[in-house]
Amino acid sequence: MARAMFEYTKTILDKVSFDATLFCKEVKKAISRLLPHEIEELKIWIEALTKQNPELNQCLIYLNS
Repeated sequence: MARAMFEYTKTILDKVSFDATLFCKEVKKAISRLLPHEIEELKIWIEALTKQNPELNQCLIYLNS
């Protein structure tokens, strides 16, 4: 079940990646809902996404704290 939440989170983040503010809001929500190892996976996924969308870099601060 938890894996389904991780995949759902990635889907949502991908859909809102056009807006950095909304993306950051969803990242904060994801951190509160995912397991620690899933947060690490999400961090890797977001870092790859920010290479395509550099304006999303500001959201990495939530993953590094």
